[in-house]
Amino acid sequence: MIELKDLTPRRLKIVLIAAPMLLATLYFTVFAANRYVSESTVALQHASNDVSSLPGAALLLAGLSSPSRSEALYLRQYLQSLALLKDLDAKLDLRKHYEAEKLDGFARLWGGASQERFLDYFRNRVDVTVDEASATITVRVQGFDPAFAQTLNRAILKEGERFVNEMSHSLAREKLSFAESELARAGEHLQESTREVLAFQNQYGLLDPSIDAQASGALSAQMQASITRSEAELRGLRSFMTEDAPQVKALRSQIRATQAQLEVERTRATGTGGQSERLGALTIEFKSLRMKAEFALDAYKVALVAIEGARMEATRKLTSLIVIEPATLPETAEYPRRLYNLVTLFVVCLLLYAVARLVIATIREHQD
Repeated sequence: MIELKDLTPRRLKIVLIAAPMLLATLYFTVFAANRYVSESTVALQHASNDVSSLPGAALLLAGLSSPSRSEALYLRQYLQSLALLKDLDAKLDLRKHYEAEKLDGFARLWGGASQERFLDYFRNRVDVTVDEASATITVRVQGFDPAFAQTLNRAILKEGERFVNEMSHSLAREKLSFAESELARAGEHLQESTREVLAFQNQYGLLDPSIDAQASGALSAQMQASITRSEAELRGLRSFMTEDAPQVKALRSQIRATQAQLEVERTRATGTGGQSERLGALTIEFKSLRMKAEFALDAYKVALVAIEGARMEATRKLTSLIVIEPATLPETAEYPRRLYNLVTLFVVCLLLYAVARLVIATIREHQD
């Protein structure tokens, strides 16, 4: 058992400073494997359409806004996903590369590592950062060999571009599917409203009740004017003829006949004479049906324009992965940071040594 008197400053320095520093120096100089970092910078860019000539709801399907933060986060999530890891492992044999450094047990991937451990290791070796200010994505890949780090970085960018294309085309296909369903619905509404107009015309035998109503009104006005003229003429005849005079009787008969016909036209227009003669009500009903058909036709035209825009989007590259800085070929190892790690360890050892001396001094003071 170690007694308090055995914990001399010299022994503490050996245990808390010299030994850790010696082991760390041995590890970093002999066993630590060099890790090279290949870096690339990319950005998402959206295509834009000329939407100035598209009417109505077609504007909803034309053009795209600037790349959203969520899309960049989706890409980052994919670049560190298990699906991508499996694809890259199948193409580049990542396990073989990361298991090759047998001496460095801290940096290597242990043989037979589970899928979850392999994914954690991969995420520690592939860093994807999204800069919201500049809307760029930086990919940093670590490898035990400079060429492999660059190759892996390029493969990641290629898979990222494929993912972006698939994501944008998937969105375009959804828009196209929506536009097709809207076009089908607009077509059904147009057919239904057209059938209603035709059924109305066939039922009442009228092409347009408003035209008949206008004609009936004009005829009524003409008959009213004729009655007024005939009554004036009748008053003139009565001034010098008797009531039994043939001319007076004939003019009275003409006035009565015209008044009867005028009453028939008025009854037909106001609808007091039956369902088939209600021109006013029929005109209102027909206008409603015609407006419904015109609205359905306009909606169908808009749906046609919208589906054309959606089809164009589905066949073009909507979102692109723009490479700002291609994958670099590192010349010097970035990891491990030997000097930084040794200095940090030395400072920590000094702090531990100081704390140990303080604790021992306090205990001895209480014992005395």
